Amino acid sequence: MPATPIASTTKYINPETTVVLWVASIASKAAPLRAELNLGINLVGENSACEGWNTAAESVPIPNMGSRFTGSIPGRITAEDSTLSMYADVGGSDARTLMPQDTNGYIVWMDGGDVANRKMDVFPVRVASVAKSNRSVEGDEAQMLTFSYSITSSPAVDVLIPA
Repeated sequence: MPATPIASTTKYINPETTVVLWVASIASKAAPLRAELNLGINLVGENSACEGWNTAAESVPIPNMGSRFTGSIPGRITAEDSTLSMYADVGGSDARTLMPQDTNGYIVWMDGGDVANRKMDVFPVRVASVAKSNRSVEGDEAQMLTFSYSITSSPAVDVLIPA
């Protein structure tokens, strides 16, 4: 008897689906309240790019005298360097007012949209730097700000979005 095929997924693209929030305070990253999320700021309308927002486990080798093969076990988990690229406002009224350098908060990723009982990832962060990233004499791009974040503790992943 052949193996059971994996269930079919509903495919989507990130634009007009994914929601990214900046939330200043969450009591429990594993179970944010709807009221806490509602106090957040939806960044998607000013966000043009992102990098990181993943974790990876190191492998720890476990050699033994009984075999030439060296196995491994999962080791420490680290977060990738993570950034958001946001549009700059000519008068400075932009994401810098929400997330100045050294500010602690949470970046919340709702990849399937802000829909109750879908899943989200909650990243506790500190804003490491805010760079004016594309100064140019060419003048053919909107001015951008690159927000770099330190992930301060393990993110809560696949948390149910509250109603």
